[in-house]
Amino acid sequence: MQLLSIVIPAKNEAAGIGGTVRTVLAALEGLDLDVELIVVDDGSTDGTFDAVAALHREDPRVRCVALSRNFGKEAALLAGLRAASGHAVVTMDADLQHPPALIPTMVARWRAGAKVVHAVKEERPDESFSTRLRARLFNYLLEKLGDIEAEGCSDFKLLDAEVVAVLGSRMLERRRFYRGLATWVGFPQVQVGFTVGKRGAGESKFSLRMLVSLAATAIISFSATPLRIVTIFGALTLLLGLGVGGEALWSWFQGEAVSGYATIIITLLIVGSFIMISLGVIGEYIGRIYEEIKDRPSYLVKAVSGFQAASGPEGPRARTPAFPATPAAGPRLQPQDETGK
Repeated sequence: MQLLSIVIPAKNEAAGIGGTVRTVLAALEGLDLDVELIVVDDGSTDGTFDAVAALHREDPRVRCVALSRNFGKEAALLAGLRAASGHAVVTMDADLQHPPALIPTMVARWRAGAKVVHAVKEERPDESFSTRLRARLFNYLLEKLGDIEAEGCSDFKLLDAEVVAVLGSRMLERRRFYRGLATWVGFPQVQVGFTVGKRGAGESKFSLRMLVSLAATAIISFSATPLRIVTIFGALTLLLGLGVGGEALWSWFQGEAVSGYATIIITLLIVGSFIMISLGVIGEYIGRIYEEIKDRPSYLVKAVSGFQAASGPEGPRARTPAFPATPAAGPRLQPQDETGK
């Protein structure tokens, strides 16, 4: 029988993770699939790992990977993809805003031939105006600057094992944008719509600062457009300089007094602003290059529950599977019957 892996990144979700796990497993009862559910504890401080370990003792299909600190959702998703051993992998949030009832539809699309099934947001009934506005601005910037189709995109996806092998083993960049990478890899892809559900428990951990950081990562990872904008800034500055210089020469030829004080101040402010913005954009790209060449792992595993740990902390180039991946062959961890750390 085919195996379906569910990957759920979680940070400080101890209050609601039990309800989420039970709801997801209940939604999959009618599928003729074996199921494993992997929670990736992204540096929680509220006992999320212990809560999932207790769930594993109730149901051995529930497993957990605890990272040594908070590495971010993108790293947690990567850890989950590498830990999964299913023929297909579903990634979703821990707050039940991604409806588990949609998973059977996604599985049906996968069985019909799709390698990637994107769940896209069609309605957001319980989100505030400011949240929807931020999402629209985020999507607009990604589409215009990053050349990424982002309208309604989410981390709620189903990936075939072949795609999981590519994302988990062949794409080794440290700063990742999962939504964009899942589209970039190609393969047959389809979309299914969903209505964003109510949060099961707790509060969102995704701040405005994190959203801005994710947008910067997405744009820099997929496009050089900001660098081209620097060139445009340079051209605008040149035109400004030519205009100011021409005006000064014309006044000199006409024998008129050339005060120029206000003009010079304004010009310096504009040019200085362009230079600082340009240096900031270039610095972002150089900073990402610096992070990549250090070759540090994307995350480190502190403990596992329901797995036999791999030898030593995670290393992105250690024990990676061959391409394409053999279905039901997990690249990082192997199931076990007892809870282990």
